[in-house]
Amino acid sequence: MVIRVKNLYKIYRVGDIKVRALDGLDFDIYKGEFVAIVGASGSGKSTLLNMLAGLEKPTKGEIEIGRVHIEKMTERQLVSFRREKVGFIFQAYNLLNTMNALENVALPLSFRGVSRRQRLKEARKYMDLVGVGGQARHMPNQMSGGQQQRVGIARALVVNPQIIFADEPTGNLDSKTTMEVLRLMQKIVREQNQTLVMVTHDNNLASYADRRIRIMDGRIVGIETGGREALYEGNAEKKECNENESK
Repeated sequence: MVIRVKNLYKIYRVGDIKVRALDGLDFDIYKGEFVAIVGASGSGKSTLLNMLAGLEKPTKGEIEIGRVHIEKMTERQLVSFRREKVGFIFQAYNLLNTMNALENVALPLSFRGVSRRQRLKEARKYMDLVGVGGQARHMPNQMSGGQQQRVGIARALVVNPQIIFADEPTGNLDSKTTMEVLRLMQKIVREQNQTLVMVTHDNNLASYADRRIRIMDGRIVGIETGGREALYEGNAEKKECNENESK
């Protein structure tokens, strides 16, 4: 188990009114799992992601990550937690326009005091892993949306995080590029044994996750198991081989 959430509440005050953004959530997420948190706008899914990532504190309840209760951490401890344990993939890519792709991927390592030579070496390794090694010297405005998102994924991986959080990671991509990113995310979970938690409103996108936690009005209304294959190259080759053997 990587994440355990128990009796989680987040209550906001709007004037004299209390709004329950999260209303008593309980669930676990395991190592090497690809989990989608699914819900419409205003359902509480983004608030939940912020809680899990230590960006906001709950009103009540427990969030245990790697046997550490992050709801009890100070702000300084939370900064260290996010820097050391967590990778983020954003819908808008969030690449710095003043840096090339390689420098963007290497940036999180600079906060750890890693030497420039070593962090560029690590950044190149992960850019190769996600298939954009040839764009290392390109500036963000010289790359397509899909290439920028792959750079964003490499940046999330470069710190070897315990958990990767993805917030609507394909929201700005066309359907073909969306499938390419899905294949990549499934590959990372399986081959790198990473835990990936993705927030999305898209049921089709969520169907590729190992499990789906459905949120409505701040409550869990269903947990579904079993994900579709995005058929990245390894799966396609295996499928073709099996079909040939059956002939």
